[in-house]
Amino acid sequence: MHYLAVVSLIWALSFGLIGNSLAGLDSIFIATARLGIAGLVFAPFLKFSTFGPATAYRLLFCGAIQFGVMYVCYMRAFLYLPSHLVALFSILTPLYIVLIHDLRQKRFHPHYLYAALLSVVGAAIIRARSGSFESIWTGFALMQVAGLAFGFGQVYYRDWKRKNPEIAQLDSFAWLYAGGFLVALLASFFFTDWAKASPNGPQAAIILYLGIIASGLGFFLWNKGATLTRPGTLAAFNNAVVPLAMASSLFIFDEISDLAPGAVIRLLLGASCILAAVILAEKTPAEH
Repeated sequence: MHYLAVVSLIWALSFGLIGNSLAGLDSIFIATARLGIAGLVFAPFLKFSTFGPATAYRLLFCGAIQFGVMYVCYMRAFLYLPSHLVALFSILTPLYIVLIHDLRQKRFHPHYLYAALLSVVGAAIIRARSGSFESIWTGFALMQVAGLAFGFGQVYYRDWKRKNPEIAQLDSFAWLYAGGFLVALLASFFFTDWAKASPNGPQAAIILYLGIIASGLGFFLWNKGATLTRPGTLAAFNNAVVPLAMASSLFIFDEISDLAPGAVIRLLLGASCILAAVILAEKTPAEH
């Protein structure tokens, strides 16, 4: 569980960095660049002799969905939403994880669903003044597709790793980034505005940070944590990043300068609900 907690802190800054410091850069270019950088970081650890074609294709597929489809939709959402609403609109991801897990297992775990619902309630409590956004529903829809893709990938990888415990995660992770990179690269051919794909020095440094730390190290530790926790805990932690990301965007990046005291109270209440969801998930009976 501590892997998920560490990554939640790392990812909290990413929303504000993308929505503010990288504003003006093409979103698909950013997604492609950070996945490419993450893949290069893990490429030296890849052991081709360990994988047959079937295993490689499964990992490529998982990465294409979890990282590729998710990042393309997630990054496009910043065109329609400020970063704190991008974070907020990810609140349904825990439900997607629980439902996808139960569909794959062909059984129903009500305790995990309760934990996921409680975390959704916590994230819903955390709301900030959104202002007027003509395309708010487009941004919301993009974030739901991103949530479905990210949730599916987590469950799929968790199941694969538990069936293949002999394969070290470090040896396999480059395949996932390769799948994600290929999807983002394909999307860039159709959607990238290359006139907006020239980062300045500070922006290039931020993209390197996102690729190496937030994407590279972050996803590696997150998926490792996913293999060690229960589905309900995994679902709840997907919303643990929401209050952290919103606090970062609102206070560090000052997206709303005159935030009312009530919003701070909602942030604390929502975070408490999400923490309670994590505790509830951990106290449920173990899987058989």
